[in-house]
Amino acid sequence: MGIVFFVSVLLLAVTSSVNSCPPSDRAALLAFKAALNESYLGIFNSWKGTDCCNNWYGVHCDPTVHRVADLTLRGESEDPIFEKAGRTGYMTGTISPAICKLNRLTNLIIADWKGITGPVPACITSIPYLRVLDLIGNKLSGSIPSGIGKLKHLTVLNVADNQITGRIPASIVNLATLMHLDLRNNRITGEIPSDFGKLRMLSRALLSRNQIYGPIPSSISKIYRLADLDLSMNQISGTIPESIGRMPVLSTLNLDGNKISGEIPTSLLSGSGLNILNLSRNLLEGYIPDAFGPRSYFTALDLSFNNLRGPIPKSITSAAYIGHMDLSHNHLCGRIPSGAPFDHLEAASFVNNDCLCGSPLKPC
Repeated sequence: MGIVFFVSVLLLAVTSSVNSCPPSDRAALLAFKAALNESYLGIFNSWKGTDCCNNWYGVHCDPTVHRVADLTLRGESEDPIFEKAGRTGYMTGTISPAICKLNRLTNLIIADWKGITGPVPACITSIPYLRVLDLIGNKLSGSIPSGIGKLKHLTVLNVADNQITGRIPASIVNLATLMHLDLRNNRITGEIPSDFGKLRMLSRALLSRNQIYGPIPSSISKIYRLADLDLSMNQISGTIPESIGRMPVLSTLNLDGNKISGEIPTSLLSGSGLNILNLSRNLLEGYIPDAFGPRSYFTALDLSFNNLRGPIPKSITSAAYIGHMDLSHNHLCGRIPSGAPFDHLEAASFVNNDCLCGSPLKPC
C-alpha cells in the first residue's frame, strides 16, 4: 500500500512538473515584472507559485509544449479587476529584455499603460514565432528595432501613441505576413521605404502624426489588400501617385496636413472605391478634376486649405453619393452647382474662395 501511494505521488509530481511552465519561462516573467511598477490594480499579485501557466494574470501557455505563448496586459480592459477599481491602468517602469527569453511567444501585448518608458528591446526581433506585437499607449522611446524584418510570422505591429523616434526600419518590408501596421502619434522621421509595396498582405497602414518626410512611394499601389492608408499630419511632399486611385480595395485615404503638391489625380474621384478622401491642408493646385460619375461614392470628401482654382466641376452632381464635402479655403470661382450633394451642404463648405457664388453662399 505504501509503495503504491509513493508511486502515485511520484507520478503526480512528474505529471505536474511536465504540465507546468519551465523554470526559465517563470524566471523571465519575474524579471519582466521586476522592471515594472503597477501599484493601483495589483495585477501582478497572481504571479505566485512555481507554475506560471496556472492563473497568472495575462499569461497563457501553449497546452502542447507548456511554454508561455501569450502575454496580454492591457491598461484599458473590461476585466473585473478594472471594473472593481473603477479606473484604467497606470504602470511605470520599462520593458525588460528578459521578455525575449520567452522564445515561444506568439502574442506580446503591453498596451495602454500610459507610463511605461524606455526603448522597445532590440532582442524582440529574436522571438521567432511572434505574430502580434502591440505596445500602443505607453511612453516608449528610442527607435523601432532595425531587425524587425526578422519576425517572419508577424501580422500586427502596433507602437502607436508613444514617443518613438528614428526612421521606419528598411527591414520592415520583409514582414511578408504583416496585416496591420500602426505607427500613429510618435516622432518618427525619415522617408517611407521606397519598396513599402512589398508588404502585400497589409490591410491597414496608419502612420499619421509623425515627422515623416519625402514622397509617397508609388509601390504602395501594389498592396492589393490595403483598405486604409493614413499618412496625415506629417511633412510628406511631392505628388500623389495616380496609381493609388486604382487600388482595388482602398476605401480610406487620409493625406491631410502635409506638403503635397501637384494636381489631384483623376483616378481618386472617378469611382476608385474610395469613400473617405481627405487631402486638406496641403499645397495642391490646378482644377478639381471633372471626373465624378455614378461610381463615385464618398461619405467624406475634404479638399479644403489648398490652392485649387477654377469652377466646381458639374460632374459632382452625378456622383452616387457625397455625404460631407469641404472645398473651403481655396481659389475656386464660379457658380455652385445645384442639386445633390449641394442641397444639403452648408456655407462653411465653400467659404474663403476667390469668387464662388450661389446657394448656400450669396446669389451670383
